[in-house]
Amino acid sequence: MKVVLTQDVKSQGKKGQLINVSDGYARNFLLPKGLAIIADNKALNEIKGREAAEAHRKEVELQTAKDTAAKLEAVVVKFKGKAGVDGRLYGSVTSKDIAEELLKQADITVDKRKIQLDDALKTFGTHTVDVKLHAEVVGKINVVIGEDK
Repeated sequence: MKVVLTQDVKSQGKKGQLINVSDGYARNFLLPKGLAIIADNKALNEIKGREAAEAHRKEVELQTAKDTAAKLEAVVVKFKGKAGVDGRLYGSVTSKDIAEELLKQADITVDKRKIQLDDALKTFGTHTVDVKLHAEVVGKINVVIGEDK
């Protein structure tokens, strides 16, 4: 008998999944406990609709990430800081600082956890920083750190 699971069932499947089980297991266990419903046309159409909605959501998410990556390519985030004798910054520029300045200067919102810095930036000059916007999309931000006089 084909049934659609309404909850996760151990060793059978996840919620919303179409599975084939024995008639007795379905009639005596899954259906009375409300863990599944019989796979009729209505249930199958619901599954197809849910899958289509999920595919559309993922497609929109990917396109949004690509658009944001294109915007980031054109942006240069500028910082000014004071330097010590050896030409290194007092303090550093962190991913949080970059996210805040990106919002101020270019009105682009990026989560600080998506900005991939190995260590905070502590030297003057131009740095290229990766931003993981999506599993398939990595944008780049140009960060310029200049001396504050």
